[in-house]
Amino acid sequence: MSIANGERSANRGSCAQNCRLPYNLVDGTGKTLIANSHLLSIKDLDLSDQLPNLIEAGITSFKIEGRLKDIVYVKNNTSFLRKKLDAFLENNDKYQKASSGKTFYNFEAEMDRSFNRGYTDYFVNKRTEKIGSWESPKSQGQLIGKLLEIKSNGYVIENYEKLNNGDGLYFINEEGVSDGLQINTIVNNLVVPNSFKPVKLGTLIFRNSDATFNRLVEREDSAIRKISVKLILSETNDGFQLKAIDEDGHESVSSLKAEKELAKNEDAIENTFKKNLSKTGNTPFIVDDIEVVFSKNWFLPTSKINELRRDVLEQLIDTRIKEYHRDEFQITKTDHPYPVSKLDFTYNVANQLARTFYKRHGVTEIEKAFELQWDPGKSRVMTTKYCVKYELGKCAKYQRATMGEKVVEPLVLKHGENEYKLKFNCKPCEMEIWEKDAELEFEEED
Repeated sequence: MSIANGERSANRGSCAQNCRLPYNLVDGTGKTLIANSHLLSIKDLDLSDQLPNLIEAGITSFKIEGRLKDIVYVKNNTSFLRKKLDAFLENNDKYQKASSGKTFYNFEAEMDRSFNRGYTDYFVNKRTEKIGSWESPKSQGQLIGKLLEIKSNGYVIENYEKLNNGDGLYFINEEGVSDGLQINTIVNNLVVPNSFKPVKLGTLIFRNSDATFNRLVEREDSAIRKISVKLILSETNDGFQLKAIDEDGHESVSSLKAEKELAKNEDAIENTFKKNLSKTGNTPFIVDDIEVVFSKNWFLPTSKINELRRDVLEQLIDTRIKEYHRDEFQITKTDHPYPVSKLDFTYNVANQLARTFYKRHGVTEIEKAFELQWDPGKSRVMTTKYCVKYELGKCAKYQRATMGEKVVEPLVLKHGENEYKLKFNCKPCEMEIWEKDAELEFEEED
């Protein structure tokens, strides 16, 4: 669809984001059913509750969306998912992390407190709800509550105590269009905006910019990853030695030649050692265990303790780099038969390497990728489980009892001069989007 609308290939990283544009929905008689609505815009995908199932299915690496997102979105979402993963791994001996260290957070990660259009699991758990985000492709954010009352210059909002000065609010106005405002100040229970707007009582108010949360997450130390280290301070014949052992078994040793003298304060000296040895600063380490193995209560100046700690941790970094090993596996080519012998353009075969791969696995007919053989004005540009007719409550398969009068097809999406016809394949439960000059055949709905 991106190619057809502007010759920008989404398969090559240049998506024109047609799904976030506003469209008019026109029926087969030319009647406009819905005007200026984001009919292809759906809520954001959230499969965080499916992480255990995805891991059990064999997935070893997860990717989240990050394109055009800010630092708050990235930190908040990765932190939320990292905690979910750690909780799963902590109670499961079958799996372990592929990386070192653990992350420490100075904020409570909540996905709805950064950019989101509301969430859906798409159809992982069957088709159970409407998933469109038609009002706006912009961030909806976190639900706060209903608008309870309007006073001279502000609003009384349910759960107002969750709000802060500078927050951005989101709501759907009386025209059914997404709208928003920014909080100037909160006086008692009255939310006073920078610019007052009329809002209908009972309107749901969301916060799509959390000023306090954003400032906290944007801090450099809001999420820090550290590798656990055990330190052992012991004596040698001519001085002292500090040994470091990290969580992966890497070791380093730093020695110090010094005259031994007994400490004057027997009670405090070991605590002093541990206090200074635990200061790891900007290193990638955190000390979670310290042992002091002395035959007597030896004294050691704080400057020397710090010197030993700095040296042993610098060595440990070098040791980790030198001993780093990455398993590499040579891919053995196979000739297992591919499930189908004919591939259409949706398989996106655009180069000789892909063509050779499929042929090796028994595919006999391979159509070129869409970009290489696009027939302007007559092509199918999208196939999706997401269905506009279902969102309208007009699905004969799932909503027959409540669908009311059928819509007259073909349904057409219009955005400026661009028009797209919709075809509904009810057996596989799919919607196809075609360019305006395409000739479509329609089957009777089941």
